[in-house]
Amino acid sequence: MRDKIELQKITQWLVDHKFEIYATKGSHLFLSENGIASTQVNWPDVAEYSNALDLIREKKIDLVINIPKNLSSEELSNDYTIRRAAVDFNIPLISNARLASAFIYSIDRYNLEDLKIKAWDEY
Repeated sequence: MRDKIELQKITQWLVDHKFEIYATKGSHLFLSENGIASTQVNWPDVAEYSNALDLIREKKIDLVINIPKNLSSEELSNDYTIRRAAVDFNIPLISNARLASAFIYSIDRYNLEDLKIKAWDEY
């Protein structure tokens, strides 16, 4: 729950900036209860379309934030499948709520014009 609260503000920022949010059942419910729009997707072990694995394979996801909530075998298996697929399909993956917050805040703070390419010896 603490991780979801940590991500609540940044998720709202993403929605406000026209990013589409996909969330599995528990996260979708939490976001809905807090007035944040998201599209619910199934866990990878659910054979119905659309599940998180389908969307990753189809490259409909640009960033995966996957933070395990418990150590049950079902949770660990689904989380592993999502994280493995993100890596296999070259989709950025964040598995820590504080890091996810910092990453999204950096998107808000900096524009492409602020980021200059430099040679190693210029740093």
